[in-house]
Amino acid sequence: GGIGAAVRRGSVTDETVLTATLVGISVPVFVTGLLLIYAFAFRLRWFPTSGAGSWRHLVLPAVTLASFLVAYDVRMVRACMLEVLRQDYVRTARAKGLREAVVVGRHALRNALVPVVTVVGVQVGLLIGGSVITETVFAYPGVGQLVVSAIAARDTPLVQGCVLVTASGFILVNLLVDVSYVLIDPRIRLS
Repeated sequence: GGIGAAVRRGSVTDETVLTATLVGISVPVFVTGLLLIYAFAFRLRWFPTSGAGSWRHLVLPAVTLASFLVAYDVRMVRACMLEVLRQDYVRTARAKGLREAVVVGRHALRNALVPVVTVVGVQVGLLIGGSVITETVFAYPGVGQLVVSAIAARDTPLVQGCVLVTASGFILVNLLVDVSYVLIDPRIRLS
């Protein structure tokens, strides 16, 4: 994905990744969901169109939610890798004769991941917001549908409970993101 595109900047691989990710970012979540339903539920009949009950009901909604986020993350990895690959320490590692896989994996990737991990933490909020739309498109009975139903029924305690649980999950994910900074880059210290 993004690493391969950055290492092979300007190649067919790079252009293909850029085009695919641009499409993934540009197409709204509900359109992606409808296209997946048409292709894989109606035409190919591989997955059910809606509902819940088995793992097959989760595939299309999961792919729908992931498509935008993965496309954005791949572009972000590519941009961060390109920035890191221009740094002096990467040129020094190459000049020492290290294999390209070692240069990219040990020196470049670790430094490129810090901003990417930050974005992934923020994307949890987008994932929660996108789940409401996705659950509506796929008629999937999830938390998003529960919140929409609670709002329509003016069930304030249920809405508050859902918001509390969701916000707690978001805070936990961001705490894990902060801890992961230390694992990715030991120069960063938690205080």
